[in-house]
Amino acid sequence: MSKGTLFDKVWDLHTVGTLPSGLTQLFIGLHLIHEVTSPQAFAMLRERGLKVLFPERTVATVDHIVPTENQARPFADNLAEEMIQALENNCQENNITFYNIGSGSQGIVHVIAPELGLTQPGMTIACGDSHTSSHGAFGAIAFGIGTSQVRDVLASQTLALSKLKVRKIAVYGTLNPGVYAKDVILHIIRSLGVKGGVGYAYEFAGTTFEQMNMEERMTVCNMAIEGGARCGYVNPDQVTYDYLKGRDFAPIDADWDKAVAWWDSIKSDADAQYDDIVLFNAAEISPTVTWGITPGQGIGVNQSVPQPEELLEEDRFIAEEAYRYMDLYPGQPIKGTKIDVCFIGSCTNGRITDLREAAKIAKGRHVAEGIKAFVVPGSERVKEEAEAEGLDKIFQEAGFEWREPGCSMCLAMNPDKLQGRQISASSSNRNFKGRQGSSSGRTLLMSPAMVATAAIKGEVSDVRELL
Repeated sequence: MSKGTLFDKVWDLHTVGTLPSGLTQLFIGLHLIHEVTSPQAFAMLRERGLKVLFPERTVATVDHIVPTENQARPFADNLAEEMIQALENNCQENNITFYNIGSGSQGIVHVIAPELGLTQPGMTIACGDSHTSSHGAFGAIAFGIGTSQVRDVLASQTLALSKLKVRKIAVYGTLNPGVYAKDVILHIIRSLGVKGGVGYAYEFAGTTFEQMNMEERMTVCNMAIEGGARCGYVNPDQVTYDYLKGRDFAPIDADWDKAVAWWDSIKSDADAQYDDIVLFNAAEISPTVTWGITPGQGIGVNQSVPQPEELLEEDRFIAEEAYRYMDLYPGQPIKGTKIDVCFIGSCTNGRITDLREAAKIAKGRHVAEGIKAFVVPGSERVKEEAEAEGLDKIFQEAGFEWREPGCSMCLAMNPDKLQGRQISASSSNRNFKGRQGSSSGRTLLMSPAMVATAAIKGEVSDVRELL
């Protein structure tokens, strides 16, 4: 059993009690909500005559259903308009802070909370979205929850949870040029499997993570859930503190010094005990592309789709399904696969550093004929910063569309959808069947720079050839 890890410390500090079921009643320091999973939760509260217990601990934004081309109200999609109206009304009735479109701080929930300084080390964070694990990059313990649990947090500011085991995933060394945080997490999931993390919290450690900036760490923690882990985190360090200092909700003056001292104290101890430890060598990680229908079906860009006999027996059934669905055959090189749509954005890779890396590839080049390529900033602040740097012009001159902030084609609960059997190069987090809006559409996950490369070449290509 783990002992002395950041996870253990934060869990113990937030434990309210042990329920008769044996579950821990855990206090949630920050609750993030959006328009998709909250309306039913508020309705449940009204049915029971309950109030939001600590409205100051809940923060809302709108992201999943917002159009990224025309955000004029009312939305053309009646259901989307109903959902945003419900969120507006629920926030107003319950005195909840809401970052709406045009506020200057609206965006994908997992992008705005860090950039506002709401996400801080040592916190427990919950949101009705599976990729809440993103916030673990700050040394927080962050859980994606369902609608009934959103109700529970609104009503009690607590969750009933089983304590997780802790697996330390240590990556050592410097990443090679053209290899990014997205490649690191795809490599980890490929190695450990999409179910490998079930029952675990993942602690990401080692010199590779120490060298990453906060946005790169967020990319890795974002996809911990895709490896089956309930949450993923990185111990806070000077990189964390430099990112947070001066942000809207960060402590100031003497409170800042106290906060940093406390954040330092909750790091995993040097002699912490883990339930499992896995080591990786950064030099062995290459630009990675998914070829199948789970984030674990990934290969290096210069590798071929695996043969069934190369896979574990329990992975062969889903591989056979993936061959059929993706129209790929065992032994086929992934490089050269033709692309129809290229999407740069999402809570995984829609931050300013992601856009900068993609812009380096796009600059002075042009999207291949017949390719639809578009860039969706993760928030209004990201969009403003990118435009101040001229990134929007670089993308537009290269033939990319420059959009308004939102979740966009990551999950296609908005007008941004694949059509028919289109195949997408995507910087998002899931390549499930139908994930990007078409029941037969196909998704290849990769880094933003690799997506930009695919857009320029019109096919899956090695970003290193354009660096």
